[in-house]
Amino acid sequence: MQATRQRILELLRDARILTVEDLAEKLELTPVTVRHHLDILKDDGLVEIPQVRRRQAPGRPQFTFQLTPAAQAYFPRNYQVFSNLMLSEVRDSMPQDQLDRMLGNVAVRMAAEAVIPGPQARPEERLQAAVQFLNERGYEAEWLREPDGVYILRTHNCPYHEVSSTHSELCSMDVQLVTRLLGAGAARREQLNKGDNCCSYVVMG
Repeated sequence: MQATRQRILELLRDARILTVEDLAEKLELTPVTVRHHLDILKDDGLVEIPQVRRRQAPGRPQFTFQLTPAAQAYFPRNYQVFSNLMLSEVRDSMPQDQLDRMLGNVAVRMAAEAVIPGPQARPEERLQAAVQFLNERGYEAEWLREPDGVYILRTHNCPYHEVSSTHSELCSMDVQLVTRLLGAGAARREQLNKGDNCCSYVVMG
């Protein structure tokens, strides 16, 4: 995010609604420059279409701007710290088998959101649907077929890497998620947390 546009987002976050003139004064920029940045933010879906605010005194109407919900992604979040603390608390509060069962249930819930072809579909169709589902959630997944006919599913990104580095049980949850998505056993071959270039899963039958 370009610095001036990031600052505009911050000003709109704090004030909720501002005019071009308000922003120009706060940023010490010309209204023409501010409008240029607002146009870009609007095209990016981060600023709402301007609304007309009538003046009480005679003069041209002013246009007001505010953020769209999508703009919230450009402000700091603390989800990783919270998730780490929450998982640590859960792990310290229950036996390991209960924790594994709970995370297994999470994997079931996640997989239930996927649109996966039925058992009659070709393996390639199920793999492609699984890859699409995982990519929508930030896994940067792909699949391939090795010369011996074995199917491999790879994920090049862990969406919760900072948490899974201290909570390896999340890696086990991913194995269960992949198994659910593919409708077949999945054996992990490579693992990002162990220094490999990706997490890879051998599809078992």
